[in-house]
Amino acid sequence: MIKTRMIILAAACLLLLPDILSAQERYQVGVCDWMVLKRQKLGVFALAHELGCDGVELDMGSLGRRDSFENKLRIPSEAALFKHTADSLGVAIGAMAMSGFYAQDLTQKPTYLSLVGDCFDTMDLLGGVRVAFLPLGGCGNDWATDKKKRAAIVQRLHEIGEAAKARGKVVGIDTPLDAKGNLRLLKEVKSDGIRIFYKLQTIVENGWDLVADLRRLGAGNICAIHASNTDSLWLRNDPAIDMPALRATLDQMGWKGWLFVERSRDTKMVRNVKMNYGSNVRYLKEQFNSYPTPSVALKSEGREADYVNAIVGRAEKATDALSITWTPRGENVRNIIANRYFQLNDIYAERDTLKKSDKQLAAATADSKLYRSHFGFDADLSIYLSPGDIVKVKDVMTYNVVKVTYDAYCDMIPTLTSEEKEQIMVWLVEARELAIDAESSNKKHDTFNKYKGRINNYLSARGYNIQKEREEWEKRVKARGGKL
Repeated sequence: MIKTRMIILAAACLLLLPDILSAQERYQVGVCDWMVLKRQKLGVFALAHELGCDGVELDMGSLGRRDSFENKLRIPSEAALFKHTADSLGVAIGAMAMSGFYAQDLTQKPTYLSLVGDCFDTMDLLGGVRVAFLPLGGCGNDWATDKKKRAAIVQRLHEIGEAAKARGKVVGIDTPLDAKGNLRLLKEVKSDGIRIFYKLQTIVENGWDLVADLRRLGAGNICAIHASNTDSLWLRNDPAIDMPALRATLDQMGWKGWLFVERSRDTKMVRNVKMNYGSNVRYLKEQFNSYPTPSVALKSEGREADYVNAIVGRAEKATDALSITWTPRGENVRNIIANRYFQLNDIYAERDTLKKSDKQLAAATADSKLYRSHFGFDADLSIYLSPGDIVKVKDVMTYNVVKVTYDAYCDMIPTLTSEEKEQIMVWLVEARELAIDAESSNKKHDTFNKYKGRINNYLSARGYNIQKEREEWEKRVKARGGKL
């Protein structure tokens, strides 16, 4: 009987397996190397891995008015190194982009076939990448109605498409057209080697219906998607794109392939690659694929939701400072920090309960648990962070008092020696290590205030008149329009 049940259970799991794996097999999420400031840089794979990407869209390099791409990946040894690094990190190369044609007119490049051939050769060196991206932005928008220019584009796209088909590849073009226009263009090109590299930004900017446009274009005509909008808001905050509706539409169409994040950066932090692309990749993976479950669980069981949200928000201030909040690593670090706050709350709650019957036992129990918790916190963080980043976490958790206070002393007493500055920093760091265990913000500040008193006594003993130094400092600060 038991054996029969096991067989039935195994069969049920096998039936469910396609549904479990379908999203991961159907959709992959990546970033464009030129947009994350890693064009043809080996570090793009480590960055993509940290962001939780399935892969990257590599660029062929800048083009400008040259006859060829500035492409180091045509060198076999360089391509081999890139492929090995990608494979070792589990990051795929989902597409190869010729982004230089965003600014260069395809019809004005006599070397267009050799440029495309260079792209195909590079794709082969990188392990047989199948999809190439060719934007037509450099051609302007008038070609859609300019018969002569349109004919030139159609002719060249036909040649490129046939060359791609002969190499077992597909070239995805980015056009300013809607589905009707793209279908007409593909019909004119007459090559299975040319498809549409669909761009959500184009649809949004023209005010077209995304769902209707996708359905009209059809799954077979879309080789990949640039799943982002213009720079303004993160995808999760962008009301212009209904991502659940997009996912449902692509599911119904039976489409599968790569979704690459090109833009959708928050303009308030446009150069912060990890925050912008981490957020967008995570959102796409939450919607289309699966986001990695953190190794460190958030120990929120039995705690009020508002309290948990407040603590998580406090922990994210530290991961924000490290620009890793939206990465799998950042989620683990956030949970470690939040769990430490929970742990401190539990330690002090137990202490307060024990105080009612035995104050000495309460203090001893709390001290013992704080000691273990203090060093355990460092050990947990060290799995994910460098020593320097651990310091940054502690600084955020103690309101950056170390830096603020140290800078204040240096500004107040410009004649401090290197030895005196070093001693001040040593004591402030010591204060931070104690403050990190304090039960409240007031207690943290009390800890630093005690050490400030020690610093003042030390400086007084070395001949400084702290009161006078402060008065003169206040005058200088006021003179330059500042406040203490």
